[in-house]
Amino acid sequence: MTENNATAMDYAEHEKTYAGFVAFTKVGVIACINVVLCLLIFGLGSGYSNLAGTVALLATIIAAVVGLFAGHRGWIPSAVVFVISGLLAILTVA
Repeated sequence: MTENNATAMDYAEHEKTYAGFVAFTKVGVIACINVVLCLLIFGLGSGYSNLAGTVALLATIIAAVVGLFAGHRGWIPSAVVFVISGLLAILTVA
């Protein structure tokens, strides 16, 4: 028979990894939706839509990076940028 040398599972580390995965997923999903919103601004906007889309896209990237280091509340910066981008989309597309 073979020896069983497996150690017990480290549940604290497992919970920490899972919390990090969930936080990363939240930030990633909001950032992806925000990129689609920026594409809407670029494609359908008029006037200063190129500038607004560029600013919104850069803000999305910065908010995603900040959110990844912020922990379990990391989705908040991306959500704020999403709301601002939505307002820019309303102003440029309408």
